[in-house]
Amino acid sequence: MAGITVSRGIVKWFKGRDTALAMGSEMALARLGVATCMIFSPYFAKLGGKIDVSRSVAFGVVLLCIALIMFIVYFFMDKKLDAQTGEAEEKDDPFKISDIGKILSSLGFWLVALLCVLYYSAIFPFQKYAVNMLQCNLTLTEADPNTFWGGDTVTIIQYIIMLVVAICSFASNFSKNKGAKFGLMGLAVVALIVYCYMGYMRGTAETIFAVFPLLAVAITPILGSYVDHKGKAATMLMVGSLLLILCHLTFAFVLPMFKGSAVGGVIVAYITILVLGASFSLVPAALWPSVPKLVDEKIIGSAYALIFWIQNIGLWLFPLLIGKVLTNTNEGVTDPIAYNYTWPLVMLACLGIAAFIIGLILKVVDKKRHLGLEEPNIVK
Repeated sequence: MAGITVSRGIVKWFKGRDTALAMGSEMALARLGVATCMIFSPYFAKLGGKIDVSRSVAFGVVLLCIALIMFIVYFFMDKKLDAQTGEAEEKDDPFKISDIGKILSSLGFWLVALLCVLYYSAIFPFQKYAVNMLQCNLTLTEADPNTFWGGDTVTIIQYIIMLVVAICSFASNFSKNKGAKFGLMGLAVVALIVYCYMGYMRGTAETIFAVFPLLAVAITPILGSYVDHKGKAATMLMVGSLLLILCHLTFAFVLPMFKGSAVGGVIVAYITILVLGASFSLVPAALWPSVPKLVDEKIIGSAYALIFWIQNIGLWLFPLLIGKVLTNTNEGVTDPIAYNYTWPLVMLACLGIAAFIIGLILKVVDKKRHLGLEEPNIVK
């Protein structure tokens, strides 16, 4: 429901202008939220020496309360916009069941929906298993809890550095001064290297995988701005699918080769995780802003709802399939850090291949039917 409301709201506020930049910026901030949860959920669960997941849940509730306040503020801003533009959504033209038929009759919609379910099914279920996959393939030595690297203070410091990476890289996208732009980006790169080094010194898989959203925070607004001004959304989706395939195959076949090499394995893991995060950026920057070009504006909320519905089928199915494949290919293995993840990762790479094929078909359909997916979002 939140995803539908946010997507519909951005289309309403930014249609004909920087739609992809707005969606990219929104998703970049969402990735920062993902990183926050990755870092602080284990922190709160382990706080005080006794593991209790309820503390992490309470942390999530606090974030939701803040989000509720923000939504209430947005509600009044949206009402003010309606008063200024004379738009009163869904009063004169309420939702009808026939609207769903209009959406489902669009070939472009089905291709985008399939791309979405394939792409997200190769990312979100992977996040569930990623930490364990890294534990199985990396040679990690967890820091002593009595030292700085094993204490609680380092978590706070690492999070502050993560915020520096996010804020500097995000702000560089909107800086018109070239000196300031490259200066902010340079500071973000240095902070990212420090962040990765701290993750390595802490010696835990979760601190290493927490870097996943950071490159997405940096480049999603860049990609969104490119789509707004230059177009090429379908092409970018194909590039994202290729990066997805490359990353999962690297995890499956290259990373295990560095088992026993502490530094080498961590470097390969960091690079692959960052590239996967970059691949993840292409969906909000290119796919979501493409939906308004495929259906009528009056039913855009319904279109997003159907895409989320189709997407959630994949998010229900593929974690089960990964678990089934992992179990069947590791018969007799009882140690959870001794699993072989090759075939589950190959399965996820196959999803990337399918997404690439759908992206190729989408590009052909766009060219034949003039859907406008390769055209800029900004109407001059």
